[in-house]
Amino acid sequence: MELLLKYFPELDEKQKEQFAALDGLYTDWNAKINVISRKDIGNLYEHHVLHSLGIAKVIRFQPGTTVMDLGTGGGFPGIPLAILFPEVKFHLVDSIGKKVRVASEVARSIGLTNVTFSHARAEEVDGTYDFIVSRAVMPLADLMKIVRKKISPRSQNTLPNGLICLKGGELEHETLPFRHKTTTWDLSDYFDKEFFQTKKVVYVAG
Repeated sequence: MELLLKYFPELDEKQKEQFAALDGLYTDWNAKINVISRKDIGNLYEHHVLHSLGIAKVIRFQPGTTVMDLGTGGGFPGIPLAILFPEVKFHLVDSIGKKVRVASEVARSIGLTNVTFSHARAEEVDGTYDFIVSRAVMPLADLMKIVRKKISPRSQNTLPNGLICLKGGELEHETLPFRHKTTTWDLSDYFDKEFFQTKKVVYVAG
């Protein structure tokens, strides 16, 4: 929690309580259903919660924004973002049912009311969203094929609607087909932990 407050000092009491509760909830659920590597569960806040909140360093979603988290796994980046932006609607989607169950139980336990869930492939989800967020589930070209029609044409944020991914490593090849529509930020510019040295936020306009 100290780590989160270092980078997000504006958290209110409710948000602090919700973020603090994640440790026990994920430790408990992860013992039953493996959604985070057992070796990595001790790094929950740095490698998963703070990493998810890297998106908030490049965009502050306006109230009423709609966001789909594609391939959410146990709820990342969707649940940390939903805590940070209580007036934004998040829809968390994953094709693996047991992972959706963990994410939905965690959200219910901390009283998150701005999240919904689908156990489905992204192609099967109806409707459009201002932004699609994702944590490195597949190459950008494949992601864009799936989500292009899911992005709403009407923008209300500082960035035009599109896809926002958390990725790592060398991304030149992936971003090349979208070079005129892509912006990349290094998370090492915002977080001084070694884990973030190769981590990036990649935005592709819809």
